[in-house]
Amino acid sequence: MMISPSEIFKASILIVDDQESNISLLEQLLGEAGYTSVSSTMNPQEVCALHRKNHYDLILLDLQMPIMDGFQVIECLKTNEADDYLPVLVLTAQPGHKLRALQAGARDFISKPFDLIEVKTRIHNMLEVRLLYNKLENYSKELEQTVQERTAELRESEARYRSLTELASDWYWEQDENMSFTKVSGPVLEMLGIRVDTLTGGSDPIQVAGWNEVERAQLQERIAARQPFLDFVFSRVNANGSRQSFKVSGEPMFDRNCRFLGYRGIGVELHTEARTEAHTEATEK
Repeated sequence: MMISPSEIFKASILIVDDQESNISLLEQLLGEAGYTSVSSTMNPQEVCALHRKNHYDLILLDLQMPIMDGFQVIECLKTNEADDYLPVLVLTAQPGHKLRALQAGARDFISKPFDLIEVKTRIHNMLEVRLLYNKLENYSKELEQTVQERTAELRESEARYRSLTELASDWYWEQDENMSFTKVSGPVLEMLGIRVDTLTGGSDPIQVAGWNEVERAQLQERIAARQPFLDFVFSRVNANGSRQSFKVSGEPMFDRNCRFLGYRGIGVELHTEARTEAHTEATEK
């Protein structure tokens, strides 16, 4: 990310000095250098309000002024919560004031009497840093906004996906990498009598007999191989002799680093057959 010379010369600059001669000298110097947005004030009490209104890229601030000195102006500028970067370059003839100004929050200083080359160099360098800071800050805000919008889109997409799967199935399920059941929607417990993770070999306190072990082994084999499965049919015989059939589809989930996260899928109950006559007779006897 670079700052072009044209951006630097279009930067807004405010000169604050109680000496008109100093203001005229700096205005002439900046104008000849190519800066096009330069303003000034001899009243330090106006600086905070002017900065809140105009958001200057650079404030050239004299430290020794009547009524309100440069240090007080800096403290006032710090109250501007909209700008956490203080774009102040102090002007001083007192060597002892330089360190104090920097500790107060100023970014740099220019010594009086002015060295024209030093003035132009420090102003150019500070504006470049200031504009780069602004550009990075704006980029961060745009990135944050983009992330928020994308997150909202993903949540909406997930909600639509779940809504569609619920309409097309009796239940929706998810399992983690350890094949532990993490999410479910729909009456899966009522239909199956067990949790989805139990079908794939996980442990669960709810156990129901009668599952077709061949079908169950086939499902376990596909899951162990991290393979998707579509319309896989499995069944069980209930204690009363009736036979229930179910159909389930699932797909493995991976993160961007191809790490296995688990499975998700949908299931439906196909039908329930009435108990057989042989079972009826055995029961009656």
